[in-house]
Amino acid sequence: MNIVRIATYNIHKGVQGIGPRRRLEIHNLGHAVEQLDADIVCLQEVRGLNRREEQHFTRWPDLGQADFLAPEGYEAIYRTNAVTRHGEHGNALLSRWPVVMHQHEDISDHRFEQRGLLHVEVLVHGQSVHVVVVHLGLIRASRARQLAQLQRFIVREVPPDAPLLVAGDFNEWGAAVGRALAAINMRAFDGGHQATFPSRMPLVQLDYIYARGLNPLAIQVPQGRIWWRMSDHLPLIAEFALPIVKSLPDKA
Repeated sequence: MNIVRIATYNIHKGVQGIGPRRRLEIHNLGHAVEQLDADIVCLQEVRGLNRREEQHFTRWPDLGQADFLAPEGYEAIYRTNAVTRHGEHGNALLSRWPVVMHQHEDISDHRFEQRGLLHVEVLVHGQSVHVVVVHLGLIRASRARQLAQLQRFIVREVPPDAPLLVAGDFNEWGAAVGRALAAINMRAFDGGHQATFPSRMPLVQLDYIYARGLNPLAIQVPQGRIWWRMSDHLPLIAEFALPIVKSLPDKA
């Protein structure tokens, strides 16, 4: 049985704290991503660059955060969601398996929140798996429109028989996301509540991994001080069994 292990993690731009108490966590996050030991890591709030932070922190990495966080041998895919006064940030995917293609779709609903989808096709054990990294908005009405756009994007861009994973920060703890994705035959784990936010004392689940065409095996949320110090979210990790691909018999 071939298994794919996927994690989703909102890294809060690699910085924690407010004002003079801000601290750089990107180096600790690098070790954390390695500990996840995931085939595919979906990241949100990833900085491509930030000139102000570069000046503030003496150990600010020279690389963009996606490339900096990628363990040895992984391929890093980053696409910008938001352009700010001092830089930019967006979604990223890190893969230990070969990347076939990737694309980005803008799902910004209003000018105060810039959001996007990152779609990556990965060859896992030689099988094509589509992954969509998501970070939805803070306003409920915006999320409803973004979910509708996500549905249309999947119908348009992902073959209906292809294994598909949708992972990220949905900023939603109600049933709206589940209903929207169930309409296109996607399901989350039925293992109960997996609280991921706030990391210090998790009360609600904002981060999800939905699947179509893969069999769920296990899901977990790492706990402990080492995790809540690095971001306001906890990571979510899940394992799935890939479908068995039946080869056609050789012609005589």
